[in-house]
Amino acid sequence: MTTTFVLAGGCFWCLDAAYRQMRGVHDVVSCYTGGQTDHPTYESVCTGGTGHAEAVAVTFDESELPAQVVLDAFFTMHDPTQLNRQGADVGTQYRSAMFPADDEQRVLFEAARERAGEWWPGEIVTTIEPLGEVTRAEEYHQDFFAKNPTQGYCLAVAVPKVNKVRAQFSEYLRA
Repeated sequence: MTTTFVLAGGCFWCLDAAYRQMRGVHDVVSCYTGGQTDHPTYESVCTGGTGHAEAVAVTFDESELPAQVVLDAFFTMHDPTQLNRQGADVGTQYRSAMFPADDEQRVLFEAARERAGEWWPGEIVTTIEPLGEVTRAEEYHQDFFAKNPTQGYCLAVAVPKVNKVRAQFSEYLRA
Protein backbone atom coordinates (compact mmCIF):
# COMPACT_ATOMS: atom_id res chain seq x y z
CA MET A 1 0.00 0.00 0.00
CA THR A 2 1.44 3.37 -0.96
CA THR A 3 1.04 6.41 1.24
CA THR A 4 2.01 10.04 0.74
CA PHE A 5 3.06 12.34 3.57
CA VAL A 6 3.51 16.08 3.02
CA LEU A 7 6.20 17.40 5.36
CA ALA A 8 8.12 20.66 5.74
CA GLY A 9 11.39 20.96 7.63
CA GLY A 10 13.51 23.72 6.17
CA CYS A 11 14.80 23.70 2.63
CA PHE A 12 13.10 21.01 0.58
CA TRP A 13 16.39 20.04 -1.07
CA CYS A 14 17.58 18.44 2.18
CA LEU A 15 14.42 16.47 2.89
CA ASP A 16 14.31 15.33 -0.72
CA ALA A 17 17.91 14.13 -0.64
CA ALA A 18 17.50 12.20 2.60
CA TYR A 19 14.23 10.49 1.71
CA ARG A 20 15.54 9.38 -1.68
CA GLN A 21 18.11 7.24 0.19
CA MET A 22 15.40 5.13 1.83
CA ARG A 23 14.07 1.91 0.33
CA GLY A 24 10.34 1.83 -0.21
CA VAL A 25 10.25 5.51 -1.20
CA HIS A 26 8.71 5.63 -4.67
CA ASP A 27 8.68 9.39 -5.19
CA VAL A 28 9.65 12.64 -3.54
CA VAL A 29 8.20 15.85 -4.93
CA SER A 30 9.45 19.22 -3.77
CA CYS A 31 6.42 21.43 -3.37
CA TYR A 32 4.80 24.44 -1.71
CA THR A 33 1.84 24.17 0.66
CA GLY A 34 0.28 25.80 3.68
CA GLY A 35 -0.15 29.23 2.13
CA GLN A 36 -2.93 31.50 1.04
CA THR A 37 -1.99 32.43 -2.52
CA ASP A 38 -2.70 30.57 -5.74
CA HIS A 39 0.12 29.29 -7.94
CA PRO A 40 3.07 30.09 -5.67
CA THR A 41 6.52 30.27 -7.21
CA TYR A 42 9.93 29.93 -5.59
CA GLU A 43 10.42 33.67 -5.86
CA SER A 44 7.08 34.48 -4.22
CA VAL A 45 7.50 31.88 -1.46
CA CYS A 46 10.98 33.22 -0.67
CA THR A 47 9.49 36.60 0.23
CA GLY A 48 7.73 34.96 3.17
CA GLY A 49 4.53 36.74 2.20
CA THR A 50 2.57 33.83 0.70
CA GLY A 51 2.37 31.73 3.86
CA HIS A 52 3.64 28.68 2.00
CA ALA A 53 6.27 26.30 3.31
CA GLU A 54 8.88 24.54 1.25
CA ALA A 55 7.77 20.93 1.65
CA VAL A 56 8.12 17.47 0.18
CA ALA A 57 5.43 14.99 -0.74
CA VAL A 58 6.97 11.62 0.09
CA THR A 59 5.25 8.61 -1.47
CA PHE A 60 6.30 5.30 0.01
CA ASP A 61 5.27 1.67 0.29
CA GLU A 62 4.38 0.84 3.90
CA SER A 63 5.21 -2.84 3.33
CA GLU A 64 8.85 -1.80 2.77
CA LEU A 65 9.11 1.32 4.91
CA PRO A 66 6.86 1.74 7.96
CA ALA A 67 5.09 5.08 8.33
CA GLN A 68 6.63 5.51 11.77
CA VAL A 69 10.12 5.27 10.26
CA VAL A 70 9.29 7.91 7.64
CA LEU A 71 8.14 10.25 10.38
CA ASP A 72 11.00 9.50 12.77
CA ALA A 73 13.43 10.18 9.92
CA PHE A 74 11.67 13.52 9.34
CA PHE A 75 12.37 14.51 12.95
CA THR A 76 15.98 13.35 12.54
CA MET A 77 16.76 15.27 9.34
CA HIS A 78 15.80 18.71 10.67
CA ASP A 79 15.71 20.54 14.00
CA PRO A 80 12.06 20.75 15.07
CA THR A 81 12.92 23.13 17.92
CA GLN A 82 13.79 26.03 15.59
CA LEU A 83 10.83 28.31 14.97
CA ASN A 84 10.47 29.43 11.35
CA ARG A 85 14.02 28.53 10.42
CA GLN A 86 16.55 25.83 9.83
CA GLY A 87 20.03 27.12 10.48
CA ALA A 88 20.69 30.09 8.20
CA ASP A 89 17.42 29.57 6.29
CA VAL A 90 15.06 31.97 8.05
CA GLY A 91 11.37 32.64 7.45
CA THR A 92 8.00 30.94 7.71
CA GLN A 93 8.70 29.18 4.41
CA TYR A 94 11.30 27.13 6.34
CA ARG A 95 9.00 26.20 9.23
CA SER A 96 8.72 22.71 10.63
CA ALA A 97 5.23 21.53 9.69
CA MET A 98 3.25 18.41 8.89
CA PHE A 99 0.23 18.45 6.61
CA PRO A 100 -2.03 15.41 7.19
CA ALA A 101 -4.31 14.28 4.39
CA ASP A 102 -6.83 12.78 6.82
CA ASP A 103 -7.53 12.02 10.49
CA GLU A 104 -5.49 8.82 10.38
CA GLN A 105 -2.40 10.76 9.27
CA ARG A 106 -3.08 13.43 11.89
CA VAL A 107 -2.94 10.76 14.62
CA LEU A 108 0.34 9.37 13.21
CA PHE A 109 1.82 12.87 12.97
CA GLU A 110 0.83 13.75 16.54
CA ALA A 111 2.42 10.53 17.83
CA ALA A 112 5.62 11.21 15.87
CA ARG A 113 5.81 14.77 17.23
CA GLU A 114 5.38 13.38 20.73
CA ARG A 115 8.20 10.84 20.19
CA ALA A 116 10.47 13.59 18.87
CA GLY A 117 9.89 15.50 22.10
CA GLU A 118 11.67 12.67 23.91
CA TRP A 119 14.82 13.01 21.74
CA TRP A 120 15.17 16.75 21.31
CA PRO A 121 16.03 19.12 24.13
CA GLY A 122 13.69 22.09 24.12
CA GLU A 123 10.19 22.59 22.84
CA ILE A 124 9.10 20.96 19.58
CA VAL A 125 7.61 23.77 17.45
CA THR A 126 6.48 21.56 14.56
CA THR A 127 2.95 22.50 13.57
CA ILE A 128 0.29 20.17 12.24
CA GLU A 129 -1.63 22.15 9.64
CA PRO A 130 -4.49 21.33 7.29
CA LEU A 131 -3.36 19.97 3.94
CA GLY A 132 -4.47 22.52 1.41
CA GLU A 133 -3.40 22.88 -2.16
CA VAL A 134 0.00 21.38 -2.92
CA THR A 135 1.89 23.05 -5.76
CA ARG A 136 4.81 21.23 -7.36
CA ALA A 137 7.97 23.32 -7.17
CA GLU A 138 9.83 24.28 -10.31
CA GLU A 139 11.58 21.44 -12.11
CA TYR A 140 15.08 22.58 -11.12
CA HIS A 141 14.15 21.92 -7.45
CA GLN A 142 13.21 18.28 -8.11
CA ASP A 143 15.95 15.87 -6.99
CA PHE A 144 18.20 18.93 -6.62
CA PHE A 145 20.90 17.19 -4.59
CA ALA A 146 21.45 14.42 -7.15
CA LYS A 147 21.68 17.00 -9.95
CA ASN A 148 23.99 19.34 -7.97
CA PRO A 149 26.07 17.24 -5.54
CA THR A 150 28.97 19.69 -5.43
CA GLN A 151 26.85 22.82 -4.96
CA GLY A 152 27.94 24.65 -1.80
CA TYR A 153 24.59 24.49 0.01
CA CYS A 154 24.31 20.77 -0.71
CA LEU A 155 27.77 20.10 0.67
CA ALA A 156 27.35 22.27 3.75
CA VAL A 157 23.73 21.59 4.68
CA ALA A 158 22.25 18.60 2.82
CA VAL A 159 25.16 16.16 3.15
CA PRO A 160 25.21 16.24 6.99
CA LYS A 161 21.44 15.65 7.08
CA VAL A 162 21.65 12.77 4.61
CA ASN A 163 24.53 11.27 6.61
CA LYS A 164 22.55 11.54 9.85
CA VAL A 165 19.62 9.67 8.34
CA ARG A 166 21.93 7.09 6.79
CA ALA A 167 23.54 6.44 10.19
CA GLN A 168 20.31 6.24 12.19
CA PHE A 169 18.17 4.38 9.67
CA SER A 170 20.74 2.15 7.96
CA GLU A 171 18.42 -0.87 7.92
CA TYR A 172 15.99 1.10 5.72
CA LEU A 173 18.45 2.31 3.09
CA ARG A 174 18.35 1.37 -0.56
CA ALA A 175 20.75 -1.44 -1.45
